[in-house]
Amino acid sequence: MSRIGKQPIEIPTGTEVSVVDGYVFVKGKGGELKKRIHDAVEVSVSDGHVTVTPANDSHLATALWGTFASHIRNMVSGVNEPFVKKLVVEGVGYKVGISGDKLVLNVGFSHPVEIQIPEGITATSEKNEISISGIDKEMVGEFAARVRAKKKPEPYKGKGIRYDVEVVRRKQGKRSVT
Repeated sequence: MSRIGKQPIEIPTGTEVSVVDGYVFVKGKGGELKKRIHDAVEVSVSDGHVTVTPANDSHLATALWGTFASHIRNMVSGVNEPFVKKLVVEGVGYKVGISGDKLVLNVGFSHPVEIQIPEGITATSEKNEISISGIDKEMVGEFAARVRAKKKPEPYKGKGIRYDVEVVRRKQGKRSVT
């Protein structure tokens, strides 16, 4: 039994949720999202609540029950309040900037690294901090992970790109023997 799946998802005022032809549509002040519903789960909307139930007693249905409930909960909260991920760029000479629809990173390579910002995501940079926001939690998290993967933080000096809440464990380095 899924504890997350059992709880009904409350629809806030100003948000519309509909289920049409195997897709769930969520529309709010921030935009519109849609997601295909797997055959193993059933989604129904009534009385200002969304309920997700397994279609049968299979292991797959019970596994996807809570997963789809979380996806729909994230969609409902995302169209009302955008999700934000913040990244910090640390290192001497490391810079970040935005030119048009590309994020330009100078992170110690011989050339600047350009990353295309996906549609539906907004990225801003202020000094050495990148703020990524959007209504789709999966897209925001995936784009932030792709940016971080360009130069992961290293444990000796902490240089690289890290999340603002991430703690980089530092190593001591070499010691001179005297």
